[in-house]
Amino acid sequence: MRAVVALGNPGPRYAITRHNAGFLLADSLADHWEFPPFRARDRALVTEGTVGSRDVLLLKPQTYMNRSGAALRPLLVPGGLQPAHDLLVLVDDIALPMGTFRVRARGSAGGHNGLVSVEEAVGSTEYARLRIGVGPRPEGINDQAEWLLEPFTRDEQVALVDLLPALADAVECWIVEGVDEAMNRFNRRGTEE
Repeated sequence: MRAVVALGNPGPRYAITRHNAGFLLADSLADHWEFPPFRARDRALVTEGTVGSRDVLLLKPQTYMNRSGAALRPLLVPGGLQPAHDLLVLVDDIALPMGTFRVRARGSAGGHNGLVSVEEAVGSTEYARLRIGVGPRPEGINDQAEWLLEPFTRDEQVALVDLLPALADAVECWIVEGVDEAMNRFNRRGTEE
């Protein structure tokens, strides 16, 4: 089974914020793949189905961003999920311009508290992530956390919606063909840092 884990914060207050780009993509994927509605399970909202010939679990932790790894722990039992091969994390990234993304096979958390929590749960940085660009904090705004928790502007929403088909293609490529093929195919489109 492949696990696609979106990072974000639960509740309507955060629904369309920059920090919830992963959740927004997960919702779009569930619709695109015609998966059943998300249901509560083990500190997360979960849905599952088949993509290509692969069983896929789509998960949105309900623990808030900084504790996202807690929702992964039930999957990390002996004989269960192998993070280096079976885990893709969907995450916002301020280092990438809005409207871009990058697939990575591994890497550091880069100061992202959601990824720090995932790394603590997994015990490694060896897991794939799809980094969704939300752009850097604008000049004149001092509190980065506050800015990330603000709703997307109208232009940002349009940019994200326009990007959703390419993001879905990248996730499907990872599921069916693996992270190396996804990186080769999608990181050459000018989505690099």
